[in-house]
Amino acid sequence: MEVKKKLLDIVRDKIRFKHYSYSTERTYVHWIKQYIFFHDKKHPISMEKKEIEEYLTFLATKKRVSPTTQNQAFSAILFLYKEVLGLDVTEWNIQALRAQERKHIPVVLTKEEVKQVLQNITGVYKLIVTLMYGCGLRMSEALNIRLKDIDFGFDKVYIWDSKSLKDRTLPLPLKLKDELQVQVKRVQEMHEKDMEDGFGTVFLPFAYEKKYPKAKFETKWQYLFPMNNLSIDPRSKKRRRHHLHPNTLGRNIKVAAKKVNLNKRVTSHIFRHSYATHLLQAGVDLRSIQELLGHKSVETTMIYTHVISELNKPKLISPLDF
Repeated sequence: MEVKKKLLDIVRDKIRFKHYSYSTERTYVHWIKQYIFFHDKKHPISMEKKEIEEYLTFLATKKRVSPTTQNQAFSAILFLYKEVLGLDVTEWNIQALRAQERKHIPVVLTKEEVKQVLQNITGVYKLIVTLMYGCGLRMSEALNIRLKDIDFGFDKVYIWDSKSLKDRTLPLPLKLKDELQVQVKRVQEMHEKDMEDGFGTVFLPFAYEKKYPKAKFETKWQYLFPMNNLSIDPRSKKRRRHHLHPNTLGRNIKVAAKKVNLNKRVTSHIFRHSYATHLLQAGVDLRSIQELLGHKSVETTMIYTHVISELNKPKLISPLDF
């Protein structure tokens, strides 16, 4: 007798079929579950435009979530109806009260502040953050780099399947070349030991593992910044070596910023903002920076011109100082 799958299990299957990341899977499942609980566990097939609008409005007015969070919840619900239930909700013209969106000018560090923070990070985390600043990488992009993505011959870094789904090539910071070669050697030795111990596989993107079943054992597919210990893959339940955890990297950045006593909110993304701003200050054109950052639209990149304009404003003084 065939056991009927639960709705959330079907959602997970669809997400994996669409090759979405594990973090996206967790996020979508969370919001879909919250949507169902909000409506007293009614099945989504019996809910339509009115129920979706009520939930999204609740998030904006009662929960006071950010626009990004509300959009995230909406995307999860849209996925549920379109990909799982086979309904086109775009025809419903959903008109929920939207969370108020604010345009924030990104906080950036000066070159000296970047240097100070990096001086207070140790070990492999210093190398990761330096690479993030040197290439303008998102944290997820840096952590997902494989050995094959570093081209020492042409001094290039390859970023695949990023947030914007745009593959791109970045110049390898030459000051990091020797350190990165040492890191590659370390990973190669670690992988050899894993193979000897009966492990050595690594997560492969999309359906690559099915197409090339032996590739998961290859050294070139290993993460450039692996964890010290093996862990259980939450999807396959296989014991393998994953990349370093984002939370651990985030903590190292936070501790370093605290040591420097910066009165700025220093997160992993501030190095990407600083990278773009410093390139603009150096005279690099906006289109080139757009390509380096992997932005779909130049309008996204233009936020850094506002940063520059703020930094270059004539110095104003208080009437008290006249």
